[in-house]
Amino acid sequence: MHTRTIHCEGFRRDDGLWDIEARIVDMKTFAYHEPIRGDRKAGDRVHDMIVRLTITDDLEVRDVQVAMPATPYPTCQQAMPAYQGLIGKRIGQGWRRAVQECVGGTKGCTHVRELLFPMATVAFQTVVGWRESDGNGSVDDGATIPPKHTDDTEQPHFIDGCKGWARNGEMVARLYPRFYRPDPVTPSPDLASDPHSSTRRAP
Repeated sequence: MHTRTIHCEGFRRDDGLWDIEARIVDMKTFAYHEPIRGDRKAGDRVHDMIVRLTITDDLEVRDVQVAMPATPYPTCQQAMPAYQGLIGKRIGQGWRRAVQECVGGTKGCTHVRELLFPMATVAFQTVVGWRESDGNGSVDDGATIPPKHTDDTEQPHFIDGCKGWARNGEMVARLYPRFYRPDPVTPSPDLASDPHSSTRRAP
């Protein structure tokens, strides 16, 4: 009945900066009526909104561009200038708070605001992935690049952030053994003390 498509891409620019772009499109499979745009056909865009963040190697936002080719209400487009307030902010810890302070509530658009969170992940995958490759944007055997962590006295922020980076898991054990913490071993019941056991120890 309804399809929402979110598409994100990361680009390396000739000037050394990076462009992270995202687009959200909502469509319905049936005809319906809107109070402002009137009758809408199946496949007409309910929302079509685009965001481009231009960022540095350190994930600092240098520019923000917002476009809204399709909105249900003309007042939606009045939210676009508010996103300039993200310039100077850094994608990383505190990004959600910065987004909320800048364009939360009636200051911004719900759908454009929602794009900024997957864009943060794409920014990491784009910039950090390139930086930790061999310098040409390729990795041996096409393997996924593990995050690098040069300070071995402080636990990397991503440990325990998901199942793949669980502190007691295989990846931490292999790639960050200093911070690996296996589950405690539960001792097996002593069969000799189990009155229901048919196994007896020799005297």
